[in-house]
Amino acid sequence: MAKESMKARERKRERTVAIYAERRKALKEAGDYEALQRLPKNASPVRLHNRCKLTGRPKGYMRTFGISRVTFREMANAGLIPGVRKASW
Repeated sequence: MAKESMKARERKRERTVAIYAERRKALKEAGDYEALQRLPKNASPVRLHNRCKLTGRPKGYMRTFGISRVTFREMANAGLIPGVRKASW
């Protein structure tokens, strides 16, 4: 499980990206790269990192479900994810 501070930092980055998204888009279209440089570093969407929504695990992230592979396996085996069944052949 990730530290609470890491999860909080990532949530803060997501909020910052959302706040500055429109401004970044306008500056890019205008070609004003000097003003773009003056925006906060965390306003750039490149700095976001996919993390599991439940545990905060940074690796093994399944984009379709928004959770890590470990959490996905536990939830799928418990029948908590609709439409997902364990394969058997």
